[in-house]
Amino acid sequence: MSRTVNVFGYPMTVGFPLNLVRRPDGTIHPAARGAAWVALAVTLVAGFEGFASKPYVDRVGTGHPITWCDGETAADTHGKVPPLNAVFTKAECTAELQDKLTTVYDPAIRKCIHVTLPPHREAALVSAAYNLGPAAICNGAIARNLNAGNVAAGCNALLAYNHAGGRVVAGLTARREQERALCLMDN
Repeated sequence: MSRTVNVFGYPMTVGFPLNLVRRPDGTIHPAARGAAWVALAVTLVAGFEGFASKPYVDRVGTGHPITWCDGETAADTHGKVPPLNAVFTKAECTAELQDKLTTVYDPAIRKCIHVTLPPHREAALVSAAYNLGPAAICNGAIARNLNAGNVAAGCNALLAYNHAGGRVVAGLTARREQERALCLMDN
């Protein structure tokens, strides 16, 4: 069944493509499941992080890291930071984001969440991990509740992570609300 959620002020139908690849027993083919969460996560992360073709100093929060592409930082590249005069294309950044989400953040989430995640929930958690770091997802109420089968409490726990520099940030609140909405969707 499809469901429409509001992403960046636009309605987004989630679920319909999965219905096209649903098996007679109701399960979704693993290849389609993987493609679905990646597409959702890339869209969600890129929309909230914003695209920067050139590296810049991020002044939000603490640490003021050099940031480029779709929120990429030295934490994502083993300490490597491009020169400030580097220029990236949108295609390069999207490919890098997809690679990071699938090879770094999703495996980290899968190490601590031991229940099956539908694509929309996986996308929401990977988006949050990209923004917060996997430890925020794995070492607290989110993983604890999801692993205990309490989806509502696990998804609602995302809302606690809307602070930067000791204050509530509207953009983080909006992001957590979108991630929570995806996380809470019916399977």
